Amino acid sequence: MHDPSLAEEALRELPPDIAESPLFNGDLAPVPAARRTWTTYNFAALWISMAHCIPTYMMAGGLVAVGMNWWQALLTIGLGNLIVLVPILLNAHPGTRYGIPFPVLARSSFGTAGANVPAVLRAIVACGWFGIQAYLGGEAVRTFLEAVWPGFGLLGGDLRFLGLSLPSAITFLLFWGLNILIIFRGMEAVRSFENWAAPLVLVMAAVLLAWAVGRAGGVGPMLEQPSKFQTFGAFWKVFVPSLTGMIGFWATLSLNIPDFTRFGRGQREQMLGQTLGLPTTMIAFSAMGVVITSASQAILKGVDVSKLWDPIFLLSQITSPRPPPGLDAPLLASGATRAVVAVISLFGVTVATLSVNIAANVVSPANDFANLAPRRISFKTGGLITGILGIVMMPWKLLSSAEAYIFNWLVGYSALLGPIAGIMVVDYWWVRRTELDVPDLYRPQGRYAGTNPVALAALALGVAPNLPGFLKSIKLLAGPESFWDQIYPYAWFTGFLLAGLIYALGMRGRRSS
Repeated sequence: MHDPSLAEEALRELPPDIAESPLFNGDLAPVPAARRTWTTYNFAALWISMAHCIPTYMMAGGLVAVGMNWWQALLTIGLGNLIVLVPILLNAHPGTRYGIPFPVLARSSFGTAGANVPAVLRAIVACGWFGIQAYLGGEAVRTFLEAVWPGFGLLGGDLRFLGLSLPSAITFLLFWGLNILIIFRGMEAVRSFENWAAPLVLVMAAVLLAWAVGRAGGVGPMLEQPSKFQTFGAFWKVFVPSLTGMIGFWATLSLNIPDFTRFGRGQREQMLGQTLGLPTTMIAFSAMGVVITSASQAILKGVDVSKLWDPIFLLSQITSPRPPPGLDAPLLASGATRAVVAVISLFGVTVATLSVNIAANVVSPANDFANLAPRRISFKTGGLITGILGIVMMPWKLLSSAEAYIFNWLVGYSALLGPIAGIMVVDYWWVRRTELDVPDLYRPQGRYAGTNPVALAALALGVAPNLPGFLKSIKLLAGPESFWDQIYPYAWFTGFLLAGLIYALGMRGRRSS
């Protein structure tokens, strides 16, 4: 199941004893220089394809739903992505320099055994995201199947599986299987898929934008909608957790970005590609979601605005043979045109969702689970474990409301991942001064052997201040507002800074003793 050719090439550049190490396999091996082929375009395409997904499109809608106007929502999204780009680039550097993936890099700070802690925590979050994307992709398939076969939505009647109707369960598992199929094709298949998926998704979103604005005769009323916040203090209370949620959206990639940059030709390519690809795409695609939703509000006057933030719902209304609420005729008069648009739309949504799910939510946990037992678990087996846990976590419950999605899910796990990012950045840039002993990262008895208690203590202390606020947020604790509730919206920031500082001081004391 491992990549024997990569292992063989890597071992030519490593000491002979690494071949027998239980911490080494082909999927976790440092990528040889000849295999580092990703260019600036590859990294930009990676981010473009990952950012062009349904959660990104709906992101501004969630912020508008909690009271922001359109420009406040886009400002929050843009600022959050610029902030998270910093740890992404800092943790990307060792991946390109040494060709190592995230779980191997984590051995530097947490130890060869201790690295399993951040790896598993990162993997669990990815499993949740994998399930969310698979569920959204499955719902897209269900929606378009109902457009061409209305009886599909009636299958099973009131029968439910883990809270899903029979049609939703069928399409969820179908889309889940497509993800697993691509996983078993390997990393080169991921790169090829991202390269052509990125421009395709962008073109399809532009076509939908042009149609909506043209049909509405303008951009619609939403751009004139005022903010619901009358004072700066009221806005700040929502802005801070929303900003943390936007950072949390890609806090996962701020850890495992070495899984991709290990294939980069050089630092310039990965830095330029990521800088061009991430913040610009997130802002642009979120803005397209705002304009499309605003124009759709002018077209579909009888539809609840909150539903219009869902591109799957909007496309189902466009391809429906029945007139949408408030209209006397279908949006597309020709049945043949509706069928063609439905097929193209389904293909576009499928490609968008697959591309982000494979890149953002499979590569890292597959490597993370492989790190638990490198000789027994390969990248492909780790990907399968990710898929199974993605079902177990019942992701449809994480999307039950904008508040649950942003404040419980995004902010909640950012409290967990922020401290890990802070520890890794401080370790590589301050403690190690960017110098790593790569062979020892694979040796059970090397300088990174065992568990680094300083890193685990810093992680625990970085998470602890946000735990009461998280438990209050998910209704497991009750009581009046306290100091802990007030700092919880800053979860990623406090975790990153506190854990990083504790780790720096702890390692300084350890070296001087």
